[in-house]
Amino acid sequence: MWNDTELSRRLGLRHPIVQGPFGGGLSSVELLAAVSEAGGLGSFGIHHLAPDAIRALDASIRARTSQPYALNLWVSNADLGGDALTAAQFEAGIARLRPYYDELGLPPPAMPPRYGEAFEAQVEALLEVAPPVFSFVFGIPSAEILEQCRRRGIATIGTVTTVDEALAMDAAGVDAIVATGMEAGGHRVSFLRSAEDSLTGTLALVPQVVDRVRAPVIAAGGIADGRGVAAALMLGARGVQVGTAFLACEESNASAVHRAALFSDQAKYTALTRAFSGRLARGIRNRFVEDMRDGMGVAGLAHGTGFFPYPIQSWFTGSFKPAAVAQGRGDLISLWAGQAALLLRHRHARELFDSLVRDTGVALGQAGRQALE
Repeated sequence: MWNDTELSRRLGLRHPIVQGPFGGGLSSVELLAAVSEAGGLGSFGIHHLAPDAIRALDASIRARTSQPYALNLWVSNADLGGDALTAAQFEAGIARLRPYYDELGLPPPAMPPRYGEAFEAQVEALLEVAPPVFSFVFGIPSAEILEQCRRRGIATIGTVTTVDEALAMDAAGVDAIVATGMEAGGHRVSFLRSAEDSLTGTLALVPQVVDRVRAPVIAAGGIADGRGVAAALMLGARGVQVGTAFLACEESNASAVHRAALFSDQAKYTALTRAFSGRLARGIRNRFVEDMRDGMGVAGLAHGTGFFPYPIQSWFTGSFKPAAVAQGRGDLISLWAGQAALLLRHRHARELFDSLVRDTGVALGQAGRQALE
């Protein structure tokens, strides 16, 4: 059976289907539990959470499911210069975004004591709660952290965007590797070269990685239905990671305006942009993406060029996101989406999961029959 793979056996899954981990508050316990209870690997992106919040979240997850699940962290969660601003730099950022604050009826925010969380403190909390699976992006944890995972029985899954990253990940001894193509929605999680220099498509990336690593490979990027799952398996992947299709489900923590955009014709047009976080990510084109093209501010109102480094840029755009969501302003928020968004059909996680399982079997059966013709 197609669902009996090295990955499903290693992680204790009935089906080798991983729900993409969404950061920035888009994940939910409800979605994770739905996927894990269906026999896949539910995931929760925790890179924005403080250590105490990670501990509380894990307790909530364990109260909802006894099945395997993954907590996901960003190994590199601050770019050069992304930990602090001078007062003058902060005021320049406010001036640059003031038209949006004014448009939303918001007073500009005060300068915060910090802009993000420290990976070292987050991973300490993760090791303490010991989830069944620790998945990570934007790098490779230290050998000491990976060894602590092994001692605690925590399976590790690292994400790569190039063959060189896959080789480094495999050498570190992770339990599985996600090979994510440029079609995927959300952040491009490259760590050896710039994201712009690491834009290999899923169809090309997956078999190249499969041929060069020992760990089972999970294909990601552009997979939204059973045909995509079947294609990934035929390329040698031992499992798949599905992001956008699960993000569109009612169980996710995506806003109503985000989900509506995913099911609209607007989803035909995605772009890679650093506008929202300072790191390259794929989302649906909207006014803010166009306003911030080439790092400029509002057309005709720019105050300098270039984006702040992550997580400072993310903090600034996050400061007006709640108001934009409340006002239904999908033109001013990140609408993360992959290039396969037009394939979305299901609005509930269990329906989506069941269709992936059913349609994968059908697609593989058809492929087998055609090969005999």
